[in-house]
Amino acid sequence: MNIAILSRGEALYSTQSLLKAGEARNHTMEVLDPSYCNLAVENGKAVLYFQNELVDDLHAVIPRIGASNTYFGTNVVRHFEAMGVFSVVSSEGISNSRDKWTCFQILAKHQIPVPRTVYASFFEFEEQLKTFNGKPIIIKLLEGTHGEGVILTESPQNALATIETLNAAGVKFLLQEYIEEANGADVRAIVVDGVVVAAMKRKCKVGDFRSNLHRGGSSEMISLSSEEEKIAIKAAKAMNLGFCGVDILQSKNGPLVLEINSTPGLEGIENTSGKNVSKSVIGFIERNKKSQ
Repeated sequence: MNIAILSRGEALYSTQSLLKAGEARNHTMEVLDPSYCNLAVENGKAVLYFQNELVDDLHAVIPRIGASNTYFGTNVVRHFEAMGVFSVVSSEGISNSRDKWTCFQILAKHQIPVPRTVYASFFEFEEQLKTFNGKPIIIKLLEGTHGEGVILTESPQNALATIETLNAAGVKFLLQEYIEEANGADVRAIVVDGVVVAAMKRKCKVGDFRSNLHRGGSSEMISLSSEEEKIAIKAAKAMNLGFCGVDILQSKNGPLVLEINSTPGLEGIENTSGKNVSKSVIGFIERNKKSQ
């Protein structure tokens, strides 16, 4: 098959891992930078050009759409979908997972447990802060990756100055309970085609509360509980993502979904778990082709 990885970084570990996995299965692999894709509708049909060359021979795409390129990157994926090209990650799933509040709304609709979260109202935020009963609060921008745009405040009173600043800047954000017993750690589960293919536990570095490996966190291999595995699979399905990372907090009330990542990095999870996630992604594409 002809498979394209939609990525702005051909040299990145994740892109190279997917390339090698596809080539090992004798597929024709290429990397297309979404920034150089020209989208058009001609004679009532979606057509796409890459650097002025018509792209009409692809069987599947693997989107690696960065947060800084969400809007146009999602449009590129949607265009391939309109052309009948299979995508391991749906355009809808990318858009919905990037907006944290939309993501939580969808998870709530499917009765998937998440930390208590409040969409901040610029007219009622002082009343909203009171509902946290004096406990620490996480303030999250609606969009952000690698732990960026996430602030821990020790109390509602300490949160007020930050909220007023965000309010003055017109920035949309969420208020979320801090799960103290998680102790700065979370679980990352990689789901491919409805199956958890790899998992790891991430721990924040000293002096931080964010467990992201990009921020200096550490990781270790972990076996998920049956409940954690079930929730990860259910969350991926709810978000319409055939390939994603599901971040889970281990709380005293059971596992809570913290975030869904439609473009999970592969270096940390593959090195930590010893699992070839990229091979699973290629297998997903192959199974889809056979079922057509």
